[in-house]
Amino acid sequence: MPFTVAIIGRPNVGKSTLFNRLVGKKLALVDDQPGVTRDRRAGEARLGDLSFTIIDTAGLEEGGVQTLSGRMRAQTEAAIQDADAIFFMIDARVGVTPEDSHFASLVRRAGKPLILLANKAEGKTGEAGAYDAFTLGLGDPVPLSAEHGDGFAELYAALLEALPEATALSEDEEDARPELALADDEDGSELDPTKPLRIAIVGRPNAGKSTLINRLLGEERLLTGPEAGVTRDSIGVEHFWRKGERDDSRKRSADAGASDTRALKVFDTAGLRKRAKVDGKLEKLAAADALRAVKFAEVVVVLLDAAIPFEKQDLTITDLVAREGRALVIGLNKWDMIADKGAKLVELREEADRLLPQVRGAAVVPVSGATGQGVDALIEAAIKAHEIWNKRISTARLNRWLEGALEQNPPPAVAGRRIKIRYMTQPKARPPHFVIFGNQLDELPESYQRYLINGLRKTFDLPGTPIRVTLKQGDNPYAGQKRRR
Repeated sequence: MPFTVAIIGRPNVGKSTLFNRLVGKKLALVDDQPGVTRDRRAGEARLGDLSFTIIDTAGLEEGGVQTLSGRMRAQTEAAIQDADAIFFMIDARVGVTPEDSHFASLVRRAGKPLILLANKAEGKTGEAGAYDAFTLGLGDPVPLSAEHGDGFAELYAALLEALPEATALSEDEEDARPELALADDEDGSELDPTKPLRIAIVGRPNAGKSTLINRLLGEERLLTGPEAGVTRDSIGVEHFWRKGERDDSRKRSADAGASDTRALKVFDTAGLRKRAKVDGKLEKLAAADALRAVKFAEVVVVLLDAAIPFEKQDLTITDLVAREGRALVIGLNKWDMIADKGAKLVELREEADRLLPQVRGAAVVPVSGATGQGVDALIEAAIKAHEIWNKRISTARLNRWLEGALEQNPPPAVAGRRIKIRYMTQPKARPPHFVIFGNQLDELPESYQRYLINGLRKTFDLPGTPIRVTLKQGDNPYAGQKRRR
């Protein structure tokens, strides 16, 4: 039976390290600095033959409701409510602190099965701190080291005891119970087209990425606030989107296979600043995590502030997406604050084509995370961009077009030698990739390649998607031979 476990504790006790160990991937940012994690993050964990959902949470801290600490604590409390069991973690090297005692009462009141974890228990100091954990009155602590992988057999046994019904196996399964093993490393299957459409939301800090995703989900799933740089980890949330209706993300509709419904996995990312302004190790880790989300996404929504769009950093981010070969949609957020909307939209779409010729025709969608305006249109544009990104064109159609393109504008001669293009084909999509065969192609000017790419984009309806072109020329059978006189 599937179940969910939330990892709870004060900052810097090793919650994200344990999360990464259980999911078998370095999904959560980890650093010695306390307070790295802010949003709650869910992942599919494996411990022996147990498969379950694990939730990483922000460190518990005192703070007013409207403060950043208070909003982080609200996210943690929501994770406790959603969980079937709780891992309450302390730092065994430090021992039990007053904060641990205070927050122990919070998790005790939740009334959920609870496992006390004494992390960093390696060495004599850690062993003493693990014994100190008995004073919390939460049962026998499980000493472990999330960083080194020690103590997971004891954690496995404690989980079986805490959730006997959820972890129970049939008699046949019990006989086949394998040895304790953790999840394998990432296998690169994120781009499997049978999985939900993977959409990454990227942009400068404070562009409204988290607010937009919360509006899509219909709940305050992600931490938001007026402070720039609130988001650090790249958080992926699953959602069934139905056209014209933004349901709660936890709702699973019976008609989820309908043509106007799509399974999504949406990634919120940290704001990307100019490299020269990135300050400190933690921001570098957050930026690297955002770039990783772009790499493994299928569609990337570059979210701009409609009041100050197409800043240099916006263009840099968009160029990065194009170079990674992802399908692209440009979102103009905070559209509710724009006065003359019609004229402004026309202006910005023309500006996008002028400043971003490498993705000419990319969808530019006005949206407001605050009011929900345009959210459905943004998702529809992402689905359409994904279809174009996967488009394949037959070799016959390509070469009929190529014949006309060459006749209308033949390749230029270089140093008196004629460049001859023979034929072309499309070996793969995601993004569309074309191979051109001919002679002297190493001399083909960039301007002529752009002419061909623009022709492909216009003729075969490939707006906005990156297009890859590879030039291949036949070997010269006389190369290397001396010329006879």
